[in-house]
Amino acid sequence: MRADAVREGVGSERAWTENMSKRTHMSGTWRWWVLVGSVGLVGLTGCRTTGTAIREDTKHPRQEIQFDPVEVTADLELEKLNDEELFAGGTSAFAAGDFKQAARYFGRLVDFHPQSKHRNEALYNAGLSHQRLKEWEEAYHRFAELADAEKGQGDALESAFRVAETLYHLERFSDAVKMLTTLAHRQDIPVGRRMEARVQQGICELELGQKEQSENTLRKALSDYESLSDKDEVEDYFPAQAHFFIGEVYRLHYEEVKLDPAKGTDKLAEDLNYKAELLLSAQGHYLRSIKVGNGYWATAAGAQIGAMYENLYDHMVNTPAPPELDAEEAQVYRQELRKKIRVLLTKSINIYERTLEAAERIGSQNAFVDRTRESLRKVRELLLADADGEQDAEPPPEKPKPKPHS
Repeated sequence: MRADAVREGVGSERAWTENMSKRTHMSGTWRWWVLVGSVGLVGLTGCRTTGTAIREDTKHPRQEIQFDPVEVTADLELEKLNDEELFAGGTSAFAAGDFKQAARYFGRLVDFHPQSKHRNEALYNAGLSHQRLKEWEEAYHRFAELADAEKGQGDALESAFRVAETLYHLERFSDAVKMLTTLAHRQDIPVGRRMEARVQQGICELELGQKEQSENTLRKALSDYESLSDKDEVEDYFPAQAHFFIGEVYRLHYEEVKLDPAKGTDKLAEDLNYKAELLLSAQGHYLRSIKVGNGYWATAAGAQIGAMYENLYDHMVNTPAPPELDAEEAQVYRQELRKKIRVLLTKSINIYERTLEAAERIGSQNAFVDRTRESLRKVRELLLADADGEQDAEPPPEKPKPKPHS
C-alpha cells in the first residue's frame, strides 16, 4: 500500500465491535436516473396540449408515449475538469477531511475517465472516502471493483480487506466470511494480514450466531500467533481482539442462562453457579486481552468485565426468592444474597478503576472509556445504596433485660 496523501493504514477502521446498524442507501452523489413517461415529460417541460386544463376525450382514448431511461449528469462544476485536476482536487479534499468532496472528485474521475493513469488510485480513494462517511454501500461498490481476495496484491489485496469490512457493516456476514476465509488461507501474504483476516472471520461468524465455529476460528488465530518465533510480525491489535471476542462468546453463553426461582432452590443454585462459571471464563479471556497490551482492547475488555459483574448483580437483585421458602427462610436467603451482591459490586468497582487507570496511563480515549467512567459512578451509588439498605434491614438491638432482685 502506497503512503501517499490519501492512503492510510487500517488501524482507524478496525473497530469491528462497533456494530454500526446504520445502513445507508445509494444516494447518487453526482448522478441520478430519471424514468421519463408521458406524465413525467409534461412535468419536466411544462407543456400543455391546450390552453386550458386537460380534459378526458372519451371518443379518442389517450395514448401514452414511453421513453427510454435517461441518465442526467448534473455536476457541471466538475464536468470541465480533466483527470489530473480531478485527482488533485480529490486528494486535497481528503487531506482536509472533506470526504464528501473527495468522494465527488474521485468518483467523477473513475466514471468519466476510464483510461486515466489515476483511475485505480481514485477508485480506492473514492471507496475510502465513502467509508469515512459510513456510506457502506457506495464504499463496497468502489472497493469491489478493485478487490481480488484470491491472488491480489497491493491495491487489490487491500481492497479485498475493505470489501470484507463494508460487508460486515452491511450485515452481509456470510459474504464477509467467504472473502475473509480466502484471505486467511493465503500463504503468499504476510502472517499479520492472515491473522487479521482470520480474526475478522471469527467475528463475522459470531455475528451469524455460530458461537462454536467462531471460537474455533479465533483460537486458531491465537494458536498461529503463539507459534511465531517473532511476534512483532503481527500487530498487538489482533491477538488482543481475538482474546476479547472469545470472551464475547462466553459472555453470550452467560446471557443465555436464565435464573428462574419457580424451578426450585436446587435448580436456582445450579443455574447461578453455572452463570458465575461462565462469567469467570469470559473474564479470563478479557484479562488475556488486557495482558496483550493494546490500549483499545484493554479498555474494551475492562469495561466488559465490569459490566458483567454489574449484570449479575441486577439478576440477583431482581430474582425473587424461591416460592417454597417460608418467610424466615426467605429472609435468610436475602441476607446471604446481600453478601454476595456486595462482593460483586466491589469487584466491579475494582475492575472499572483499574481500567480507567490503565486508560489514563496509555492516553486511551474511546467510547469504552466513557462507558466505564459512567458505570463506575453508577456502581458506587449501588454499593452505597446497598450499605444503607443493610442498615435499614438490621433489627433494632435488644434492650438489656433487668437483673433479678436478690
